[in-house]
Amino acid sequence: MKETCPIDEQKHAHSHGIQEEHEEEEGSVAFRLTKLIVGAAVFLVGLLLPRFVEIPFAARLGIYIAAYLILGYDVLFSAVRNLFRGEFFDECFLMTVATAGAFAIGEYPEAVAVMLFYQIGEFFQDLAVDRSRDSITALMDIRPDSAVVLRGEEWVTVSPDEVAVGETIRVKPGERVPLDGVVTEGISSVDTRALTGESVPGIWREGDTALSGCVAEDGILTIRVTKEAGESTAAKILALMQSAAEKKAPAENFITRFAKIYTPVVCLIAVLLAVVPPLFFHGEWAEWIRRGCVTLAISCPCALVISIPLTFFGGIGAASKKGVLVKGSAYLEALADADTVVFDKTGTLTKGEFAVTQILPADACTKEELLGYAAHAEAVSNHPIARAILDAYGKPAEDGIAEARETAGRGVTCVWEGKTILSGNAAFMEECGISAPQVSSPGTVVHTAVDGVYAGALVIEDQVKEDADKALRELEALGVSRIAMLTGDRREAAEAVAKTLGLGDVKSGLLPADKVACLEEYMADGRRTVFVGDGINDAPVLARADVGAAMGALGSDAAIGAADIVLMKDRPTALCDAIRIAKRTRRIVTENIVFAVAVKILFLLLGAAGLIGMWAAVFGDVGVMLLAVLNAMRILRA
Repeated sequence: MKETCPIDEQKHAHSHGIQEEHEEEEGSVAFRLTKLIVGAAVFLVGLLLPRFVEIPFAARLGIYIAAYLILGYDVLFSAVRNLFRGEFFDECFLMTVATAGAFAIGEYPEAVAVMLFYQIGEFFQDLAVDRSRDSITALMDIRPDSAVVLRGEEWVTVSPDEVAVGETIRVKPGERVPLDGVVTEGISSVDTRALTGESVPGIWREGDTALSGCVAEDGILTIRVTKEAGESTAAKILALMQSAAEKKAPAENFITRFAKIYTPVVCLIAVLLAVVPPLFFHGEWAEWIRRGCVTLAISCPCALVISIPLTFFGGIGAASKKGVLVKGSAYLEALADADTVVFDKTGTLTKGEFAVTQILPADACTKEELLGYAAHAEAVSNHPIARAILDAYGKPAEDGIAEARETAGRGVTCVWEGKTILSGNAAFMEECGISAPQVSSPGTVVHTAVDGVYAGALVIEDQVKEDADKALRELEALGVSRIAMLTGDRREAAEAVAKTLGLGDVKSGLLPADKVACLEEYMADGRRTVFVGDGINDAPVLARADVGAAMGALGSDAAIGAADIVLMKDRPTALCDAIRIAKRTRRIVTENIVFAVAVKILFLLLGAAGLIGMWAAVFGDVGVMLLAVLNAMRILRA
């Protein structure tokens, strides 16, 4: 077979958008820095030149005006534009009025200084946003622009969107996997950091699941595609991160509402301060106008308006580095308040790597016949238990199946070779009017019936994840006072896992609706709940919880879609990382709110009393913003 020359140079529209946005931001930062340097240089000329050369007042004023316009033309433009749009009392309006007032009373250097330091604050804000965005935008590179697919006898390079399910693709060392699939040939170390945050490479062999976005390191992999490009893991991660900014935390919403009330009130105070004393108490106009301008310069709420969203954005970025995708800052804040964590069992606290350990046929059935019936019924399901049964059967079981129907959390029904086969738990058998004997084994029991006659049972066992016990202990250390497990599995299997983990609060044999009801009991006590699950039957309870956490690599599409955060490592300890980051994020938000409000109030009082001037106002506004932004950036080291 030969490989054709790459002919498809089309880029994904999304990749285009991200790349253009990133270039736009880099250009914005570079332009702002250039503007700062030029404006600061002109300002220094205006300050220092009169010390060495006697220049006319008009020339000196012209230098200050030039520096002011270089530094603040965008602020002036935004203020005028927003006025025409009916948007009053934003930070641009306050900066414009304050600096124009300073010019009016002859404080030219102070007016330019306010604009200079404001722009310095904006520059550092841009840098902080770029830095916090890096960990998220790195995810935007996880979807390749091309895939090498086998067409006939040739390997052809095409767009991933053109590859159909069932086709075979090839990934060479150093290349990124473009589509989800199953490895059919080859072995390679694989860099999974883009998805899981895990620095240690994994090993993919024949039969392993291949996830798009990972990078083959030292071997060639041949992969049979199982999902279209739009349904791939990489595409879903990009969609999750795109929506992350849409869910604002209560703290962000509070700051937005606060600014809308606070800013007009401060503007009114500034006007009264500038007008009332001269009109009614014989004050000097210049002095009281100066105090009013100082009040305006101090009053900008940008330290809060900028630093709070930046902190949450940084928290989302820090979580993504740990392999935790958070769909919005509201969920990050809710996670910080969590005092109850409820786990599903299969695939969450256990590995979800099942194996058939016992085959228990009824009198009228052999072991081989029982396994065959169960395999053909379970072929319509994507549950890990179904895959274990198919693996044990070891033959194709998809052909000839008709009228297949799956009942989430119960079992499956199908018609095969004219026989109606039921496969599921004891409750499912009872529902269908079939008496199933009790099996005392601690594993998961799958009963099978053929044409209404009980055929036997299979026992499937799972293993507890290595870090499950550590996760429970860490959750307790983080202040989680109640940890529970809700599972649809039978009591014996659930209690065996609970005993291994030292978990006392366990409910078993639950349907999806039962899990929701149990969770609502916890929530009725005023508890902030987190539910962690991975199966399609967990989707309702994930959506109902204050924070739903889905296992991202092994979890079902429905679970990931319903969840608020996605744990890409498939490890319970990843939830501990997320809670730790959430608590640190909220602590920094609280620090910024308290610090900014306290300094604002202090400086507003000092400014109204005439004890400070424009230079102090610069620190009271821009200095506080800079300190708040720098404090917000600490979350990136989480």
